Amino acid sequence: MRTFSIQSFGCRVNQAESFEWAEKLQAAGFSLSPEWGKSDLIIINTCALTAGAERDVRKFLRQISRCHPQCQLVVTGCAVKLLEEELERNKQVKAVVPNEAKPELLNPIVGSEASRPEVLFAASEPQTFRSRALVKIQDGCSQACTFCVIPQVRGKNKSRPADEIIRRVKQLTDLGYREIVLAGIHLTSYGAEQNPPLSLLQLLRELTSIDGLGRLRLSSLDPRAMDEALVDFLTSHEKICPHFHLSLQHASEPVLRLMGRKSQTEDYRRILMALREKSPQAALGADIIVGFPGEREADFRFLKDFIAVSPLTYLHVFPYSPRPGTVAARWPQLPGLVKKERAKELRGLALRKNLDFRNSLVGQVFSGIVIRQRRTGETEVLTNNYVKVMVSKFLSAGQEVKVRIGQVKPEATFGEVVA
Repeated sequence: MRTFSIQSFGCRVNQAESFEWAEKLQAAGFSLSPEWGKSDLIIINTCALTAGAERDVRKFLRQISRCHPQCQLVVTGCAVKLLEEELERNKQVKAVVPNEAKPELLNPIVGSEASRPEVLFAASEPQTFRSRALVKIQDGCSQACTFCVIPQVRGKNKSRPADEIIRRVKQLTDLGYREIVLAGIHLTSYGAEQNPPLSLLQLLRELTSIDGLGRLRLSSLDPRAMDEALVDFLTSHEKICPHFHLSLQHASEPVLRLMGRKSQTEDYRRILMALREKSPQAALGADIIVGFPGEREADFRFLKDFIAVSPLTYLHVFPYSPRPGTVAARWPQLPGLVKKERAKELRGLALRKNLDFRNSLVGQVFSGIVIRQRRTGETEVLTNNYVKVMVSKFLSAGQEVKVRIGQVKPEATFGEVVA
């Protein structure tokens, strides 16, 4: 039996694509290998969102070439154009697949049948690739943020047909997955380009009516496209995880204008407060870029103060890195040390806020999904409100349990299974 591994860099969309490839390969008779060196084939789904992500891809390619030269590589994703020369020189690389050709990526491996939508529903039992299922519902972005390379490498907004998504979620539910993550590059634009237009809210209403559905978790949401009806649904439906990650990017309006975000600080504050008031125990996260061209010290201080008093519970902080072909890459850049120090300062604040959030949950019981067994013997459970809880009981990955949060430390949260 041929073996394979998949290395996915970057966003949840890449993870969702990799999840589906793993299912198709296993349905075609391939075996998922836990070790790179024992894989006949390695699919590498790359990311180009930041310079750091690109470096990680290059490092991984060098590592595989040095340690496992016998493996055949298929490289795809957002960084393939940036890595073109390097990939051409690499004798292990058997195929380079641009994003637009991803639907046909597996054809040379398992045959052209793999690209047909119904093949997505050929699996007959839960797979071992992940304890939770990921479903890509949207790709591309039609926004024009000055820092972002994604519209260049993934194209404009493209939504997966609603009936196909519904069938996919039904299938995964029937296979026993208790949590399904909906992924998209610009999730809140779902259905906007379709005729007649659909909305994310309409899709969620359909999905949450599926019999037997456990819960849905949403990837990043753009607050600019979140109206009151969507917020009300997200915070009130029992099948929607109380975990909302927002692509804020900044809070200072001068910087937001430079980013091409057309956002107002007060709108951000209003959305965050509405989410917190309607869902008091929800995890609220945000993507933040620091060191953007034109960001003054006053802008950074404003951002930090905004976050300090906000109900945000965690941050993904990115020091700005110019991306080829973007508008902001042509502007005068801030010194690297300034970017590094600002990122460090903001990450420190984020850690303190997350610790406060977890401490506020001590003694309370939450629904969770078993993620994996740690080498220490502890089991990692992810609660519906995005807290990783370590429990001493042995549990199977993918199992749904209830946990009571006990001890909170900066590096980990501990609890006990109560049901």
